[in-house]
Amino acid sequence: MITNPSALDASRAALNRLPFLAGTVLQFNLNHELKQLRSKDSWQRNTGRSSKTLAKYPDLHIVLILMKSKTRMNEHHVDGRISIQLLKGRIRLHSLNQDREILTGDLVALEYGILHHIEAVEESAFLITISWPGGTKEQRHARYAVS
Repeated sequence: MITNPSALDASRAALNRLPFLAGTVLQFNLNHELKQLRSKDSWQRNTGRSSKTLAKYPDLHIVLILMKSKTRMNEHHVDGRISIQLLKGRIRLHSLNQDREILTGDLVALEYGILHHIEAVEESAFLITISWPGGTKEQRHARYAVS
């Protein structure tokens, strides 16, 4: 049952690309998704990682990431709050001049705009969930720009 049809319509209207990423209810078999990531060209090449956006709404993104051992996601920030849920492996999160060891089953949340980078200590799979604040992408970038 949809409790607010106008909010759902507004959300869908904002998604003109890949609308299948924003269904009313989405369900994924993460083991199957990880198997598919391992077969992608990006995993076979030396990029060190492969990823897939599972859900993409105007205010929420969920991305599945698979990283090879001893690879790194360079320093960046996100213009929204994020969570990192480690499904498999071990990663190191570098942020706010601290290193945090994240183990299988751990969940970490970061505030808006926190500079960070991620290093895979061993082959690792994790979900990143991004909760976007209001406004357009350009407004968010201006609000949370790193100086």
